[in-house]
Amino acid sequence: KAVLLDVKKRRYLIDLADDGEFHSHAGFVRHADIIGQPEGCRVRSTKSAEYIVLRPTLEDFVIEMPRGAQVIYPKDLAPICMLADIGPGMRVFESGVGSGALSTMMLRYGAHITGYEIREDFANRAKANVRGFLGEEALERYDVHIASSYDGIDAAHGTFDRVVLDLPEPWQVVPHAEFALRPGGILLAYTPSITQAAQVRETMKGKWIDARTIEVLHRGWHIEGQAVRPDHRMVAHTGFLSVARFLGKGRTDAAG
Repeated sequence: KAVLLDVKKRRYLIDLADDGEFHSHAGFVRHADIIGQPEGCRVRSTKSAEYIVLRPTLEDFVIEMPRGAQVIYPKDLAPICMLADIGPGMRVFESGVGSGALSTMMLRYGAHITGYEIREDFANRAKANVRGFLGEEALERYDVHIASSYDGIDAAHGTFDRVVLDLPEPWQVVPHAEFALRPGGILLAYTPSITQAAQVRETMKGKWIDARTIEVLHRGWHIEGQAVRPDHRMVAHTGFLSVARFLGKGRTDAAG
């Protein structure tokens, strides 16, 4: 994969092929002119448009990746992995895999994921995106099932260290997670609305501790010489992250 960056800082994600071509309103660039060149090289289209060629970062890939479902954006992906403490060898149950942006992030951190997705086209897209960025070997740690977590989490999957949910009604999954998570495990739910987050938190009362809900705001800054100011636009609300730790079956938090 490569990213072409034009003079207006627009990014174009492409899959290089020996006989491939990148076409735009500014003409086309032959992939053969890119393959074998060092990262950061410059190429010109048939209409003399200049592009800088880079290897895509995960942020580039998430923003430009083929998608079916709406993706979780980079400003939330990193906090999710930090709050859920995703790391090498973690067994993660993910429900609502969508286009695979969060899956790709967690797999890159070294997790092993069992995913539930109700739509087969979304599941196939997620696996294709994981393969496209991380390679075929990543699929060995990515087991996606066409199933609804609202109906339960199959005990045959074993016990999980983490549960990560991107669903319209994640509170329906919290009781099932209590049978799937190990004591001390973490559940995180990503929800667009605060009423959804509140309902998740209400369901967590009892066997969960250290519950909190945050939202991440992203404000860029314009810096050009002595002209320094906040950007006129910012990426404000995208979703709420609600997280808590599981005490274990039969245990309760006296503080609720």
